[in-house]
Amino acid sequence: MTLPQTMRAVEIARPGGPEVLTPCEKPVPQPGPGQILIALDYAGVNRPDALQRAGNYAPPPSASPLPGLEGAGRVAAVGEGVSRWAVGDEVCALLPGGGYAEYAVTNAAHALPVPTGMVLREAACLPETFFTVFSNVFQRGGLLAGERFLVHGGSSGIGTTAIQLARAFGARVFATAGSAEKCAACTRLGAERAINYREEDFVEVMRAEGGADLILDMVGGDYIPRNVKALADDGRLVQIAFLAGPQAELNFAQVMVRRLTITGSTLRPQSDLAKARIAEALEAQVWPLLSSGAVAPVMDSEFPLDQASKAHTRMEGSGHVGKIVLKVR
Repeated sequence: MTLPQTMRAVEIARPGGPEVLTPCEKPVPQPGPGQILIALDYAGVNRPDALQRAGNYAPPPSASPLPGLEGAGRVAAVGEGVSRWAVGDEVCALLPGGGYAEYAVTNAAHALPVPTGMVLREAACLPETFFTVFSNVFQRGGLLAGERFLVHGGSSGIGTTAIQLARAFGARVFATAGSAEKCAACTRLGAERAINYREEDFVEVMRAEGGADLILDMVGGDYIPRNVKALADDGRLVQIAFLAGPQAELNFAQVMVRRLTITGSTLRPQSDLAKARIAEALEAQVWPLLSSGAVAPVMDSEFPLDQASKAHTRMEGSGHVGKIVLKVR
C-alpha cells in the first residue's frame, strides 16, 4: 500500500467547546515496533474525546494529541515484530489517540478482527465501548448470571452495550434513562425495567427488587450515595466517569456493615499489556456474540470527519441513542 506523506485530520485548536475542533493536515504517522498503522474508514465519537477537547483529559505523552480513541479500517503498514496482522487486513482497534484522522497508529495487540458480517461503520463503534464495559462489568465488577445489574445512562453507547452484554450473559438488567423514548430503547435491547429518572427514583425501584448486585455508573456526584442505597448487601458499585462531578458525601458505615465494594477505572491510562489482555478476553468471549448477531452496536448518527464539531454537539446534547461515528473516507 502506497502511503501519502500527509493526511486530513481534526485537531483541538484550544481548550473549549465543540467549535474548537478544526480540520487540518498532518503528517502520516509511522508504526514503531509492535505497532500497526490503520487507514481509517470510520472513527467512533466518545465522551473522553469531549473531555480532552475541553482540556480535562490529556493524552499520554507517547500518544497523538489528536482526539479519537477507536476506529476501523484496513492495516496500512506494520511495525517490527508484528506477525498477526498484514497490510490490507480489516480491523477495528482501541487507539491511544489520533482517531480523528485518515491514519492512526496503535499497539498491534489492541486491534481485533472485524466481526463476521459487520461493516466498518459498525466495527468502529466497538473498541472503546466494549473494552470499557467488559473490563468494568465482568472483570472488575464480577457480574454473574442471575444477578441484578443496574446501568445508568442506558441509552448511551456504554449503556446500550452494557445492557446487551449483561443480558447475553444471563443477568437481570435494569437501566436509567431520561425520556420515554430512551427507556423504550433500553427495554428493546433487553432491560427488564427501564427507569425514567425524571419521573421515578431508581433507589426505590431497585430496593423493591431486592437491591442491585452491581451498578455501573458514569454520573457520580449525588448519584454516589444514592447508588450505595440502591445496592443489595455484598453489592458492587463500579464508577467509570463523573458527569455530575467526582465529589460526594457518603456514610461509609454502610460499606462496612453491608459488605459493599466501591471500585472503578478509566481505560486510557492502563498499560499496553492490560489492554491487550482485555482484547484477548473480548475476542474469546464477546466477538462470537457479535458475529452471530446476538449483540450489536446501536448506531445513532454519522458525520463527515470535517464536521466533528457537529458530532460533539450531538453527543453533548444527550439526545442520541447509541453510538455516533465520523466518516473518515
